[in-house]
Amino acid sequence: MEQSSSLSIFDSRKEERLNSGLSDQVSVRTFNTVMLLTLLWGFGVNALMVAYFTMPILRLLSGISYTWVLIGYFVFALGGVFISAKSTNPWISFLGYNLLVMPIGVVLCLMLPGIPVAIVTKALLLTGLVTATMTLLGLVRPQLFLGLGRTLLIALVVGILAELVATFLFHYTGSVFDWLFVVLFSGYIGYDVAKSQMYPKTVDNAVDCALDIYLDIINIFIRLLALLSRKE
Repeated sequence: MEQSSSLSIFDSRKEERLNSGLSDQVSVRTFNTVMLLTLLWGFGVNALMVAYFTMPILRLLSGISYTWVLIGYFVFALGGVFISAKSTNPWISFLGYNLLVMPIGVVLCLMLPGIPVAIVTKALLLTGLVTATMTLLGLVRPQLFLGLGRTLLIALVVGILAELVATFLFHYTGSVFDWLFVVLFSGYIGYDVAKSQMYPKTVDNAVDCALDIYLDIINIFIRLLALLSRKE
């Protein structure tokens, strides 16, 4: 899921948001409510997919090459991020958000059946704790995070490249990279929450910010699942 750091292929879009929609602003409360509801929508869709569509998805994908599944994931996920990043229409951005949420839901449907419920529950609780803590810090002490954008991005790119090399060249399957990405995406939650409060308060920006934070949270959850599963 590191690829969700497609993240900052569109990092320049984050700067564009600072000057967008100046005539279409809503209140701070409305902005944050839309952002929260968009996040909850994404996680709700994922939960429904896991609860009701895991077996149909497994049957559908059973006869399809893993390579094609991976290509399909990238096409939909990166396409969704691109659409959301480039659109100034909140409904189109929301469409892009859903194009990202759906393939991530498929990934969760493929992952979770082999993991004990106790581990999934623990990963959910830890993810919620990390998210709440970093969100609070991002809101209360934004200056702690706003200067970290470039550092987080560089660390993320280096981490992704290092993991690819370690996995495919040296067949490394340890937990170092999982810990690294848990820490990095935790930092990204604080950064993206703090940054969201600087953008013009438009509905489109709220959806775009929700997408950023959704990616941070889902990556933490998946990495924690990997860490906890190894311990078992």
